[in-house]
Amino acid sequence: MSESDDLHGRARQMREKAKDLRDAAEHTSDPGERKRLQDKARRLSSESEQVSGMASGDIYPME
Repeated sequence: MSESDDLHGRARQMREKAKDLRDAAEHTSDPGERKRLQDKARRLSSESEQVSGMASGDIYPME
């Protein structure tokens, strides 16, 4: 398995985790916990985009 495949797999896992966090946020009744989960999901989504960009050969990570 190449480094690119590893990065694509990592990005996919991060996107799946972000989706799980968004789903959990929708089902919690605690507003503070909902915000924490949503924030974490956003960070993971952003990181997964950066990892995906690196896997595709984009040498400039998104900010």
